[in-house]
Amino acid sequence: MAKADETILEIDLLALEHNYRFLKSRLNHDTKFLGVVKAFAYGSDSVAIAKKLEAIGADYLAVAYVSEGMALREAGIKTRILVLHPLPVSFENLVAYNLEPNIYSPKILANFLEVAKTKGLKQYPVHLKFNTGLNRLGFGGNQINDLCDVLNNQNEVEVVSVFSHLAASEDLNEREFTENQIATFRSITNTLVPKLKQEPMLHLLNTSGIINYADAQFDMVRSGIGLYGFGNEAIIDQQLKPVATLKTVISQIHTIKEGQSIGYNRAYKADEPVITATLPIGHADGIGRQYGNGKAYVTINGKKAPIVGNVCMDMIMVNVTGIDCEEGDEVVVFGASPTAEQFASGAKTISYEVLTGISQRVTRVVIGN
Repeated sequence: MAKADETILEIDLLALEHNYRFLKSRLNHDTKFLGVVKAFAYGSDSVAIAKKLEAIGADYLAVAYVSEGMALREAGIKTRILVLHPLPVSFENLVAYNLEPNIYSPKILANFLEVAKTKGLKQYPVHLKFNTGLNRLGFGGNQINDLCDVLNNQNEVEVVSVFSHLAASEDLNEREFTENQIATFRSITNTLVPKLKQEPMLHLLNTSGIINYADAQFDMVRSGIGLYGFGNEAIIDQQLKPVATLKTVISQIHTIKEGQSIGYNRAYKADEPVITATLPIGHADGIGRQYGNGKAYVTINGKKAPIVGNVCMDMIMVNVTGIDCEEGDEVVVFGASPTAEQFASGAKTISYEVLTGISQRVTRVVIGN
């Protein structure tokens, strides 16, 4: 593990494998596993992550949009890929790259069947999504009969899975709501599956679902944030390993006199002498202005250094008073300490946002291959 000499996002594939094995250990041996690699694999490196998941045995991958799946295919990924939010404009590319669409509405089904008929497809794999309470995408339970009438009168597509998505599986205060979602999904699939020409896989659980509702694992589970090191609760986070570590370096050190200000809008004014370090990372790299003015800290030589003043486009300043450091020293923005979850919490957001927000201009360095 080389020390950083610029701003980098270090991606640890051994940590990814550890998280995959941990999550798999909570499942029945025959339950399939889908790894979610949308949004550049939660801000890391979708190709490197997908290749590792393929190598260690993931049964499926999932992306949000067709373009993400195309990039994986072009990188040589052979694993089956579910596209969670396909748009009709991309259906021809979806088929050309052997991707599998989530069919979530009568309109999307009609649009895809039109393309499938034009291309002469037979039993092309599709996935049906039902809305059980998230109220984002999905058929309603009251649409089952009409849906089956369409599906059973064509030969272009084959339903290979039926799924839904939990809204609050990480919040045990919402256990009743989640259990109702699970019951709704069971009811829908108990009605739907006998009406279909084939028996599809069923899947419902996300990362927190795997942790809190493993008795509802059905045929397959889906994990995104858990693979990257976060289980949405502290006791699970301790058993996972962060895959991404954001590192940078100290560009310059300043001694600030009492009464002097730091940064744009003079947002920080020193009420005593302080020493600051300027780092080459800013809101164009994904560290938004909400992290400024003491809302978050970085670590330098194992010591906490809070962000002072407003975050700039390409730089932040941190308070290094009392920290033994010099220009060129490595800085950990998030990783093992602080974690992305800890870093995000100061700005009242979540690990997902800080991870996926890291700009593509930040160099990715893959280790543990």
